[in-house]
Amino acid sequence: MSFGIEDSFDHIKETEKKIKMRRILDKIEIVRRSHIEESTDFLDPYERSLASSILNKFDELSYKEYGGLEDSERKVITIFPYYMNDLSEDDIKVLRVKGDTLALTHKDFLGALMNLGISRNKIGDILLHENYADIICKREISDFIILNLSKVGNKNVDIRETSIDDLLPVELDYKEVFKTVSSLRLDSYISAAYNLSRSNSMKIIKSGKVKVNWQLIDKASFEINEGDMISVKGFGRSSLHSVGGFTKKNNIKAIIRILI
Repeated sequence: MSFGIEDSFDHIKETEKKIKMRRILDKIEIVRRSHIEESTDFLDPYERSLASSILNKFDELSYKEYGGLEDSERKVITIFPYYMNDLSEDDIKVLRVKGDTLALTHKDFLGALMNLGISRNKIGDILLHENYADIICKREISDFIILNLSKVGNKNVDIRETSIDDLLPVELDYKEVFKTVSSLRLDSYISAAYNLSRSNSMKIIKSGKVKVNWQLIDKASFEINEGDMISVKGFGRSSLHSVGGFTKKNNIKAIIRILI
């Protein structure tokens, strides 16, 4: 069935992502055999890119992505026969959390959910607003969360289902810093963005703690581009917002946005 598609997984560094792609192949086989729709768990942008490269090889199939909002970071992919049109998006639910949530962080919410034994793959975006937070999740775990999530961090919370139509986008909080970098190599960027030595940056990269646009990168010489999102385990996320011109020493002027 896979026409050697699994051979193309060799470039994927993370075992977990290879497993996810094999699961998508399984879902493709179910759709082709049974002529029904099948949905994935939540996927990050890199995983969806990998999935799309697989799905585009099957002319008899169509697919769509949705995660609550158009610009959601994490989305579900529904796979279906090309002739199907009437698809629902009720595979995901939105849970609204109210209470003293102002001081709570994304990490607090995610930790509370993980402490309930919920897989990260079942949770989409977590949108933090001033007086409430919205958790986007798979339908099959929504009731479990409602019944069991009573505290986030050290705060008591109330949680109820709400409509996807009630979702509002959230502007990411970040601080903007101006840096000069010797090059756009990944190790040079990390050194500048997180105030680390070049040697420490290289060690972090080689230890498998760095992702660029959600893809694991373990080469210090990897070159980044404007708009790239860089995640460093233990240090957080940042993006290369823009580059503009050179210093007298021929270093590159860069604006980096550090997510708060």
